[in-house]
Order: sequence, then C-alpha cells, then structure tokens
Amino acid sequence: MDHSGHGMNMDLPPFTLGRGLQFSADPFFLIGCVLGIGLYLYAVLRLRRRGDDWPVGRIVFFVVGVLSIALVMCTKLNDYGMVMFSVHMVQHMVISMLSPILLLLGAPVTLALRALPVAGRGRTGPRELLLKLLHSRYMRIITHPAFTIPIFIASLYGLYFTPLFDFLMGSKTGHIAMMVHFLAVGLVFFWPIMGVDPGPHRPGYVMRMLELFAGMPFHAFFGIALMMATTPMVGTYQHPPASLGIDALSDQGWAGGIAWAFSEIPSVLVLIALVFQWYRSEQRTAKRSDRRADRDGDQELQAYNAYLASLQARGQ
Repeated sequence: MDHSGHGMNMDLPPFTLGRGLQFSADPFFLIGCVLGIGLYLYAVLRLRRRGDDWPVGRIVFFVVGVLSIALVMCTKLNDYGMVMFSVHMVQHMVISMLSPILLLLGAPVTLALRALPVAGRGRTGPRELLLKLLHSRYMRIITHPAFTIPIFIASLYGLYFTPLFDFLMGSKTGHIAMMVHFLAVGLVFFWPIMGVDPGPHRPGYVMRMLELFAGMPFHAFFGIALMMATTPMVGTYQHPPASLGIDALSDQGWAGGIAWAFSEIPSVLVLIALVFQWYRSEQRTAKRSDRRADRDGDQELQAYNAYLASLQARGQ
C-alpha cells in the first residue's frame, strides 16, 4: 500500500537504527552532496597549488556538514521519514540546525572568494558576482534578525500546524523543496551568528548570542506542544503502515521530544564557537595594541598617564 504519495511502497519493516542507516539515495541530495564536497576540495587544492594555506579544521567541518545531510537524505532514514513523524523530525532537526552550523564553520564563502580568479578591469566574473550578491540589498534583508528569526519560527509552526506540510509531503518535488527550505533557513539564521564568512549583517558577539537564544525557545515550545497533544496533529502521519507496528500518537510524542532536545544541542555548539571566536578576536586586538605600542613607544599609555597627572594636579 502506498503511504508516501511518491509512488513508492512504504510498507517498511519496524524501524531499527541499522535499517534506517542502510543506503537509499535520493538522487537530488546525492548529487548535491558529491558536488558540494568536490567543489570545496577543488577550491582548497587551487589555494594550495599557489602556495596559500587553508585550515584543515575548516575542511573537516564542511565535509562532516555535507555528510550529515547525506546521512538523513541518502539512507533509509529518508524512507522511514515519509511514514514516521519521529524519523522525519530527526531529518528536519539535523538538516536545519546541525548541518548549517557545520557547513558555516567550513567558511565556504571565504574559500570561494579566495579561490575564484579576479576578472580583468571592467569585466565581471564569478568572484565579482559573488561580491555583488554579498553586498546586495537582498542579502541585507535575508540575513537581518527581523527576517531570520520569524522565518526560523515559521518553518515550524507555519508548516506543521497548517495543511502546507501535507501538501508538500504529497509529492517528491514538494518533499525535496521542503528539505532544501529547511537547510536554507538554517543557513541564513546561523550565518550572521557564526560570523565566519563575510556578510552584510555582522553584529557584535553579545548581539549574536541574543539572536541565537531568541529563536531557540520556540523550538522547545513546539516540541512540548507535540508531546502534550492528545490527538495526531499532522495528517501525513495519522495512519502509519501496520508493518511498522507503531502508534501515531506515541510516534508524535517521540517527534516532539526530538524537537525539544535539538533546541539545546545546536545552541551549545554555537555558543562554544562564539566564545572561541570572541577569545581569538580579543587576542588579535591585544597583539595589535602591543605592536602599535612597540612602534610608537607606547604613546597611548604615556598620554593616559599625563591625563591622570593633570587630574591629580587640579585636585591639589
């Protein structure tokens, strides 16, 4: 019996982690993941051929980020996600909250700007187009918290609590579009917060932390709403195949618990990254101050001491 709306037989055996991790590639995401890793490594190779370095840690983050997308979209987790709300929620949380963080820590935009050749005078090449996009009004809008936080929240409440989710799940194209949307929303939400790649919206570290925590409670509330519901809330998962041996309401409770748990995990990861970036920024600032002091004989300190002396003289 077809439960997916994709023309696929979804009478799957009861879910186990081993069955879920079996290879079952979605061609769209398989090609996208292979291209993503291939282009990234090619860009790193271009840098190294001309004698420039690129941190190994960034390579690892980006590759793991792409593999995390492949994990949920190119295995049977994707098949089970069509008929089990809990498995779908794992896909959603990974592709919207974990994968974007890892991809952004790989600094793909910075890598592209360094690897792409500069076009000749008066000419426009890929690098110039990328710079134009980064400085465009469109990019300023979609990376501003007035846009990113509402769209981040709407991707939960506006999708699952309206008929839109069932409509998208009714076709393969709709399902792919929904997953791409989750990834895109995660990228634009975390991009200004992570602050690794250049972008039009780059607030200070305290504001980044506030932006991070502004969206996270809504994930927790969403998860709690699913856990406390007394009836199935999403039509797609109201009647799971008998072969799975699951209860729709119980599975929805698991989905809510997963959404609630994932509201905490990425927050901690991003917070650690922000604190580390803040520390390194302060270290660089201190080194620049030391070098300036060495060059000018620490005139700033002498001026400050003279100011204190003048205050003391006035007070006598």
